[in-house]
Amino acid sequence: MAQDKKRPRILFVDDVPMNIKVLVEALKEDYKVIFARSGPEALDFAQNDPQPDLILLDIMMPDMDGYEVCLRLKENDKTRDIPVIFVTALDEEDDETRGLAQGAVDFISKPFSLPIVRARIKTHLNLKLYQDRLKKQTKELALANARLEEEIQERRKAEEMIREHLTVMQEVIQSHAFPVSQNYKKQ
Repeated sequence: MAQDKKRPRILFVDDVPMNIKVLVEALKEDYKVIFARSGPEALDFAQNDPQPDLILLDIMMPDMDGYEVCLRLKENDKTRDIPVIFVTALDEEDDETRGLAQGAVDFISKPFSLPIVRARIKTHLNLKLYQDRLKKQTKELALANARLEEEIQERRKAEEMIREHLTVMQEVIQSHAFPVSQNYKKQ
């Protein structure tokens, strides 16, 4: 079980059982593959923990097509960063352009080559890993920056208090200073 937690999770969405079987069999050694047979089911999987690390999405499905699924994923704060690769029988340039415009990171036409699918999955999972690391580091830097800003403000307040105290002390010293006597000046 511990091994499954370390393997990236891929959600494959297709309404054709044979397509699901082919890809699940091809990818199950390297990835934790889950599947959905409809758009609404895919949206449920994507929103629940543990979320998939990548989604392979067919376009032509009943009820809700892949374009709509992708659009909804990208509109949702919780799922917008999950990379989506369309895997579809549609192979026209307009289909690919539309898919990429909807937020997909890649487009694979059926029939597909398994080595190409594996290579693209690996590439996009690596990109996601680096993006996740960058986001984490950005958050850490923002927190560190906020702490430094607080410290700077605290130091400025302390410096201002010190200046005020010095001014008061100088006034006290000046007001209580002994006048120099004439006799002392002559000596």
